[in-house]
Amino acid sequence: MGVSEYVTRDGGHRYPVDTPIWRCPETGEPVNLTPGDGLVRADIDAGERSLWRYAKAVRVDKSVRVDLGEGCTPLFPISYGGGRPRLKMESMMPTGSFKDRGMAVLCTYLKANGVSEVLLDSSGNAAGALACFASVLGLTCTVLVPAHTSPAKVAQMRAYGATVDLVEGTRKDVSDKALALAETGVFYASHNWQPYFIEGTKTLAYEIWEQSGFTVPDNVVVPVGGGSNLLGCHIGFDELKRRGEIDRVPRLFAAQPATVGPLVRAYDAGATDDVDYTPAPTLAEGVAIHKPVRTRECMIALAETGGAAVGVPEADILPAVRRLARCGAFVEPSSAVAADAYERLVASGTIGAEEDTVVVLTGHGLKSIDALME
Repeated sequence: MGVSEYVTRDGGHRYPVDTPIWRCPETGEPVNLTPGDGLVRADIDAGERSLWRYAKAVRVDKSVRVDLGEGCTPLFPISYGGGRPRLKMESMMPTGSFKDRGMAVLCTYLKANGVSEVLLDSSGNAAGALACFASVLGLTCTVLVPAHTSPAKVAQMRAYGATVDLVEGTRKDVSDKALALAETGVFYASHNWQPYFIEGTKTLAYEIWEQSGFTVPDNVVVPVGGGSNLLGCHIGFDELKRRGEIDRVPRLFAAQPATVGPLVRAYDAGATDDVDYTPAPTLAEGVAIHKPVRTRECMIALAETGGAAVGVPEADILPAVRRLARCGAFVEPSSAVAADAYERLVASGTIGAEEDTVVVLTGHGLKSIDALME
């Protein structure tokens, strides 16, 4: 495994990873990790039934890790939207969302490097995952979430022992309050800012590759809020390609609600970064991020793989939840956005009905049971 460093987007600032940071101390911009070595199939630890079967490629001190069985989620085909996509059930994680991949790795990294108290703002799922893994690893945890967050998600965070602050206002108000608290010395364990979270989500790409018989699908459709799953797939598949395990990276598609779709706006405008727009409310609270920190990296992932960003009208989200449930997949509205996007991509001819497409479903339906009952 090569030596890792934190690095800014332009490569102008580098920092050792043995001192945890969540953004560049000099410029305030996001930092990434220098490219990893990845792995080859012989490096997989077949005795592990979790994401840690890919430990060879995950650049953290494994001696302090906790294994709750995160990862190794089902991948199965269904008839849907005029094609036969395969559903990647990231909703079947210990806390019920894909965020467990990132938080398992991020919390392991922080624990190994002396952090004892963590802070996060979230729409719900990331806060639940952080509360869980922080508790198991003995980290004190405070989470800030919008006041309208699903009561089921709030109850989950509190059950894990986290201090939960329900913040009135917009999602940006929640983030602003968290950033202010981060200045007091508590480590800001943001899944949107801290790149070790993406070091965890890249194992999704490894898992799809292994479950596909060490090949890759034609397309992967991902619901996107902050973009960590999209970026994880881009990095993971790229690592496999650089190691010679695959000869191409799948086309990556970002699915977002049309009311809060920053990547869709940027894609439609031919932009490489954020464009101005006014967001509106959405049932898909888990991906309702007005201005993601890593829009630029997300747009690069779409461009380099030949993918696209797809907006889903609000009126079509709940019907997609119901259609998926009738196929055996009960997921929260944020996940259903990806399934509806797949249907639109097939209808437009962007994705062929015969192509092998993986649709990533990121959160369990029980997390949004109050909204679905309404």
